[in-house]
Amino acid sequence: MFAFLTRRGAIALALLAAALLAAPFLVDRYILSIILLALLGAYLGQAWNILMGFCGLLSLGHAAYLGVGAYASAVLFVNYGIGPWAGVFVAIAAAIALAAAIGWLGFRFRIEGVYFALLTIAFAEIVRIGFDNWPFVGGAAGFFLPVSSATQHQWWNLRGGEVFFYYVALAMAAAALAAAAALRASKLGYALLAIREDPQAARALGVDVTRARFKALFISAALTSVGGVFTAFWTNNLFPAQVLEMSRSIDIILAPIVGGVGTLFGPIVGSFLLVPLGEALTDGLTALGVNAPGAKALVYGLLLMAIIAGTPSGLWPWLSRKLGLQERAE
Repeated sequence: MFAFLTRRGAIALALLAAALLAAPFLVDRYILSIILLALLGAYLGQAWNILMGFCGLLSLGHAAYLGVGAYASAVLFVNYGIGPWAGVFVAIAAAIALAAAIGWLGFRFRIEGVYFALLTIAFAEIVRIGFDNWPFVGGAAGFFLPVSSATQHQWWNLRGGEVFFYYVALAMAAAALAAAAALRASKLGYALLAIREDPQAARALGVDVTRARFKALFISAALTSVGGVFTAFWTNNLFPAQVLEMSRSIDIILAPIVGGVGTLFGPIVGSFLLVPLGEALTDGLTALGVNAPGAKALVYGLLLMAIIAGTPSGLWPWLSRKLGLQERAE
C-alpha cells in the first residue's frame, strides 16, 4: 500500500502513528484539541484530494457535502431517535444525491476547469441559502443536539469526551489515508490519474471518463459527509454560516494544496502545519494586543504565500526528498 516509502519513511510513519495513539496521555486538553482539528482537517483534505488530486476536478463547494451530512445525521438523531451509526448512511446517500446533481450538469454539458469549480460554488450557495431559510432545521438560528450527563458516555450515539472524539478522528484520518492509498493502486485509481493528465487521451485508450469521474465525485462526497456527521456530534450545534460557508470549503482545500495535491501524505502534512499555525497566530496576536480586524488573516495569508512560493509542488514532496522518505514520486 505504501511501497513507495523507504525504510526511513516507513519508520517515520510508524513513529507518527505511535505518537498520535499516545497523545492523550502525553499532552494537555488544549494541545489535544489542536491535534484533533488537524486530524479532521487531514481527513477532509484527503476526501477533497481524491477528486482534485486524483481526478483533476476542482471543487470549491465541498462544504455542501459536509453540511448535508451534518444536518442529515443531526436531524435524524434529534427528531427521530436514529443514532449516527445508522444516520451516517442517510448522510452519505444525501451527499451522493447532491454530487449526482452536480456531476450530471457538469459532465453532461462538458463543464470543466474553473467552470466546474464555479458550478460547485453555485450548488454550495444554494444549499447554504436553503438551510439558512429552512425552519425545520432551525434556519439561521441554528440546530442544536441535546447534551446531558446521562448520555455523555453513549459511544453508540457518538457521545463522549474530548479523548473519545480524538480517537474517532484519528481512526477516520487513518481510514481515509488507507482508502486513498487503495484507490491509487486500483484500476479506477489509474484511470483517474490518466483522466487528470489528459482526458482526451484517456478516452482514446478506452477509459469511460464520465463514469470514472462520477465514481471519484461520489467517493469524495461520501467521505466528506462522514466528516459532517462527526462535526455535528462533536460540536453539538450547527449553523449554516459555519458549516456551509464558502470559507469552510477553502479550509478543506488548503491542507492538500499546501501539503501537496495528488499525494497521499500531502493533506496530513498540510493540516498539521496549518491548524497549529492558525492557533499560534491567534494566541500570538492576542498576546501582543493586536486587535485590528483582519490582522490574523493578513499574516496567515502572507505565510501561506511564502510556503507555496517556496514549495510549489507542496510540502510533502519537498520533505520526502530532503529526508529520504520515499523511493519514488507518488
